Amino acid sequence: MVVIGGGPAGLTAAYRLAVAGDPVVVLEQDSVLGGISRTVERDGWRFDIGGHRFFTKVKPVEEFWHEILPPEDFLLRPRMSRIFYGGKYYDYPIKLGNALSNLGVVEAARCGLSFLWVRIHPPKDLTTLEGYIVSNYGWRLYHHFFKTYNEKVWGVPASQLSADWGAQRIKGMSLWNAVWEPIRSSLAGRRRDSSKQVTSLIEEFQYPKYGPGMMWERCAERVTGSGGTVRMETTATAVHLEDGAAVAVTVATGGIQERLGASHVISSMPLTTLARIVDPPVPPEVLAAADDLHYRDFLTVALVVPEDRGFPDNWIYIHSPDVQVGRIQNFGSWSPYLVKDGRTCLGMEYFVFEGDELWDSSDEELVAMATKELATIGLVDASDVEAGYVVRMPKAYPVYDDVYRDNVDVIRRWFEEHAPNVHPVGRNGMHKYNNQDHSMYTAMLTVENIHGARHDIWSVNVEEEYHEADDDRSGGDTGRTGRGAPTLPRPTSGARNAAG
Repeated sequence: MVVIGGGPAGLTAAYRLAVAGDPVVVLEQDSVLGGISRTVERDGWRFDIGGHRFFTKVKPVEEFWHEILPPEDFLLRPRMSRIFYGGKYYDYPIKLGNALSNLGVVEAARCGLSFLWVRIHPPKDLTTLEGYIVSNYGWRLYHHFFKTYNEKVWGVPASQLSADWGAQRIKGMSLWNAVWEPIRSSLAGRRRDSSKQVTSLIEEFQYPKYGPGMMWERCAERVTGSGGTVRMETTATAVHLEDGAAVAVTVATGGIQERLGASHVISSMPLTTLARIVDPPVPPEVLAAADDLHYRDFLTVALVVPEDRGFPDNWIYIHSPDVQVGRIQNFGSWSPYLVKDGRTCLGMEYFVFEGDELWDSSDEELVAMATKELATIGLVDASDVEAGYVVRMPKAYPVYDDVYRDNVDVIRRWFEEHAPNVHPVGRNGMHKYNNQDHSMYTAMLTVENIHGARHDIWSVNVEEEYHEADDDRSGGDTGRTGRGAPTLPRPTSGARNAAG
């Protein structure tokens, strides 16, 4: 069996196959395992690309993590994040006392009245991200704490984004819940039960001490130890079909091509790429659907600073419109094993399109810009930055435009009919905005299907398996997206080219 991709989904599938005694070969085109859940190492510094809290309500995933790594390799980390806005730091999730103190009595009163106003006069269009957040927080808090950041992430106005994104990412959260949650726990006389909390409110999480890549590096070792093969810097260039099934995969390693026989192909490569490498080629309508799926890309500029210039948060959301950075990680707050004694590393995160000005800037230009922005927001003086590193991550986020579902369905139906032993899994493999744990779960169920089960992988979604909130607060199906993500307006021809 051939597994394309050495990220969480691919390696989870490969491990389950290997321990079951199935022959398996993993193909990873990069030199680093883990996909976006990798840990990048530069000069002894380790960077978590995007920040990965190991928290799940999917029991098989939890068990898998602890099957791969022993207890001593996990740290229990406090969850802390804040919003930087207007030169001040606000707790996130929003806490009433902190927000009132920072906003001042007059503005706090206006925000309260704004919230009461929308309870009586909700926004006309609740299908947009703007409408969803405003209905839960009011117009003034929306402008203070939500608008700028979400538009940095997706590159379009929040009024043009789908409410699905907010419904999943901040489901169960509102000004009322932000105030009521700690009161309810206090009255109950107990510590908050994480199994009954909104995910945004979890107070602590597990974390591999050397970063998330440690999980996948160890998983690959377990795959090979169980008789499987992991081939790095190897690209799948063709999936060959005969008589209604995949029979082989052509791979390229160092310019040398090789054909591998395959009884099943599990693919976590981008669904767009998978459709393009089928041999014989897919029909024009399937290729057109693949060409019409797009991505948002991501880059991190990691800046080395003295430890006392860091902050206790895992990350800070930057809602200031004066800078392009969207979020700042403090890798030392994730794990002391990621940084060096007396120093920490701050990860300046930028949401981009591959091929745009930021993406194409040199590393030196990006380090200089990030250093300047760090000083602009007053977090660290430019003179305190000792070194900088740039990590680019293409196709980090599947874009959910107004026809993406139709495009995915066209591709999915074609494979189900013409190559049922080709199994897309994971975030990019299914073009679904999955968390790491949900990507893993799609791979687990796919392996069970290969062994005779009949799970509908595409129907498994976060509402059913991840449970961001209590059942009584879940907002119903978010459209089979796996995890709510925005529906974006159709890009212009230039944006379409940039988006991939």
